[in-house]
Amino acid sequence: MKFGSHVSIRNGYYGAAKRAVSIGAAAFQYFPKNPRSLSVKEFDLGDAESCKQYCREHGIVSVAHTPYSTSLTPTEDKKELTTQSLVNDLEIAEACGSVGVVVHFGSLISTSEPLASYHLMIHMLNSVLSQWEGDSLLLLENNAGTKGALGITFEELVQVRSLCNEPEKIGFCFDTCHAFASGLWDGQNTMAVLSKGDELNYWNHLKAIHLNNSKYPAGSRKDRHANIFKSGCIKEQELEELVRLPLLKDIPFILETPDDEGVSHKEEIKLLYQWNSH
Repeated sequence: MKFGSHVSIRNGYYGAAKRAVSIGAAAFQYFPKNPRSLSVKEFDLGDAESCKQYCREHGIVSVAHTPYSTSLTPTEDKKELTTQSLVNDLEIAEACGSVGVVVHFGSLISTSEPLASYHLMIHMLNSVLSQWEGDSLLLLENNAGTKGALGITFEELVQVRSLCNEPEKIGFCFDTCHAFASGLWDGQNTMAVLSKGDELNYWNHLKAIHLNNSKYPAGSRKDRHANIFKSGCIKEQELEELVRLPLLKDIPFILETPDDEGVSHKEEIKLLYQWNSH
């Protein structure tokens, strides 16, 4: 299995890959550019190619993540920049040899027209993917239930993908904290969640898992990540049951947990590998 964490690109994409190996990771996630703003980055192709080669040599899987301000339901004045930024993210991910780019499911934009948000998301995805011919995918991530509670069910994720013009360019990223916070998964209904995802053909398009504990209880609609082993409302055995599912054995598990609350990512990754070997 492949466990890893989010790492910084402070020392470039190649530096991020080397950092992942130094902490015992077999997978990693990175922001392709400044995570604080929408932008189009002129990136170093040589650095990206070195990252790709290094990952191949070490058997590492990488995944990119869009900047925080990226939204698939942007305001009118942000649509063009958001489209350009997402295409740029895909170009960087492709150059680095990454599986895809994680992007959060959209937010509610109208209480009077509940379907407007979905229509806008599909429009945005079509706009981006009509300009994209690479192998890296856009990976829709399930939401925690804040900001209008969109993107908290498998039905929504699968339906939005299927209604796009080029669904083959879209995959999924499953976040355990978000699933717990939204009430999709409460730690005890793992088999029911597995069955529902199977019924809707969600798992066949899953490319990454964000392995996070939650600082708040199931159904809280609060998105606060906690460490896997030291704290959190999801019990270790509940996370372990999920990690051990044969269906997920080839999917990279990436930590987005705090790295400064008593346990480092390096320690957590080591514990996860020990855990998985039992």
